[in-house]
Amino acid sequence: MFIDEKWQQLYSKRLTASLSQEIFGARRTRVQVIMEFSSYHEYCRARTRRAVRKQGGKILYELSLINSIAVELPVDGLLELIPEAEPAVVWPDVTARCCLDVAVPAAGAARAHRYGLTGKGITAAVIDTGIDPHPDLVRPESRLSGWHDLVAGKPEPYDDDGHGTHVAGIIAGNGSASGGKYVGVAPEALLVGVKVLDQDGGGPISRVIAGIQWVVENRKNLGIQVINLSLGAPAEKGYRKDPLSRAVEEAWRRGLVVCVAAGNQGPGEGTITTPGINPSVITVGSIDDQRTIPRLDDVMTDHSSRGPTVDELLKPDLVAPGARITSLKPGGDYTTQTGTSMATPMVAGAAALILQRHPTFRPEQVKRLLLQTAEDRGYHPAVQGAGYLDLVKALGLPSEEA
Repeated sequence: MFIDEKWQQLYSKRLTASLSQEIFGARRTRVQVIMEFSSYHEYCRARTRRAVRKQGGKILYELSLINSIAVELPVDGLLELIPEAEPAVVWPDVTARCCLDVAVPAAGAARAHRYGLTGKGITAAVIDTGIDPHPDLVRPESRLSGWHDLVAGKPEPYDDDGHGTHVAGIIAGNGSASGGKYVGVAPEALLVGVKVLDQDGGGPISRVIAGIQWVVENRKNLGIQVINLSLGAPAEKGYRKDPLSRAVEEAWRRGLVVCVAAGNQGPGEGTITTPGINPSVITVGSIDDQRTIPRLDDVMTDHSSRGPTVDELLKPDLVAPGARITSLKPGGDYTTQTGTSMATPMVAGAAALILQRHPTFRPEQVKRLLLQTAEDRGYHPAVQGAGYLDLVKALGLPSEEA
């Protein structure tokens, strides 16, 4: 399609800078994008669907949570579609990836378990590569209470990458297959698996947003109170505009405690990924517990992303153990992994314990308690946030000496 001066004046600013580069610089023939509308009512949806199909495109996801639609279509078709559909902004559908690069006792969870705080009655959604029905999650009875596969549409839980299973074990593994050696933070919590990342640990952000939307829509019938997102993508715009950031903001507003990884692009500053850039949600960095229970020797990991965010906001919010974490492996075994992907479910599990102890708490109250009781390790707030997760203080448990 020939781009004339009128098109340039009226519509060029609706493309983000990276999408313009992808279209006009890289000379792509087909693109996958997220079209955002100021108001996405039924007439607008129907008009856009017709226009997408007319241009030889395919509708991937209806993202009503953020007034958007994800489509894949020829570049010429997109350029002709924009004047017809009138989107406010068109974003590239970039890839989100897993944030990979002794911990449970160090975080204080073992002592919480001794006081009967195990996450019982709380449900957490793991939006990731899936969840394998590992013995630690299904024995003596299954605690996988829900499942939704946006990658292959399979009806039963599975994990062809392993990342989501590892995350799920950190939140809620009960140590069944290890004789109690490897126990998660909330070993009696229920889990809902939402598969949005493929066997290589990646997937378009539109699919991640669709997963968040599914959780929001099903939160009441499945009793979901916590979301874990151990994934991230580069942030091109600020949190108010970024599609993934807007999706987690909506989930937070609907009463869900959203825990997200800071990213693994450290130690450079300004490396927080989306959706960790959002100020409402709980953004988690990684600390190395040195595989010891005492916390005095624990140090920040180099891989953990640092703030400030693209909006110059201080993030992460706090840090948790994320180095050499042993957790579940599909097929019934265990494996060790490192990254803010591992630190995030530590905090998601902690949120489950707080909600068990304080059933009426709203997300902002859970976050405030976690941050107020975090242990200052002496790092800059753009490195450690409020400090190191301290479940003993957060849950108001007596000290070891008491």
